[in-house]
Amino acid sequence: MSSAASPRPKLLIFDVNETMLDLSKLQQAVNQEFKSETAFKQWFALLLQYSLVDTVTGNYHNFGQIGDAALDMLAQAMGQPARPAARKKEILTLITELPPHPDIIPGLTALQKAGFRMVTLTNSPDATVKKQMAYAGLTDFFEQLLSIDSLKRYKPHPETYHSTCKQLKVEPAQAMLVAAHGWDTAGAQLAGLQAAFISRPGQQVYPLAPAPTLIGPTLPDIARQLIG
Repeated sequence: MSSAASPRPKLLIFDVNETMLDLSKLQQAVNQEFKSETAFKQWFALLLQYSLVDTVTGNYHNFGQIGDAALDMLAQAMGQPARPAARKKEILTLITELPPHPDIIPGLTALQKAGFRMVTLTNSPDATVKKQMAYAGLTDFFEQLLSIDSLKRYKPHPETYHSTCKQLKVEPAQAMLVAAHGWDTAGAQLAGLQAAFISRPGQQVYPLAPAPTLIGPTLPDIARQLIG
């Protein structure tokens, strides 16, 4: 591990979208719909940005509602007509039908065998994460499938991490977030947790936040560092 001061975590908290699940299918659908190679990136950035706007302003809509609104904003930004509600629903439903990245099942299997407690923590609503994990065949790896939905605040708000630790009766310093997003690992560490960053292509660590406890290109790589 990167520092002797980091105890072996008692709880691993997994981000879901992009970290464990491969969003390529959704990316392709959004890019095709808007006839642009950058449409998905723009849409996903809007989704994250406006989930934070809701959190900062004390407003709340679930991730699906913001995803729908972000499709309208994307259409407007691209000078295209807004898509009908049924079409938007069709696109957004794909988020529940995503395969895991190829490294995820081997990594989770190694961590489960090593006796780690594992839960999810996602910005998606409860019903969505249950469908996602069932479709991807990952449900049985996790003690609980948690979402920010009951808290009505999005990651990286400190309370999202603290309430998860409280629920699982673990001190923040004894928990580790596993994510492929620099904003998520930054949020966890600034809330007093440890963090492991999976450096998936196109993802970066935030240089103005503490460096992640662990960094690796795949989950088995992180698992090896944790298991030692």
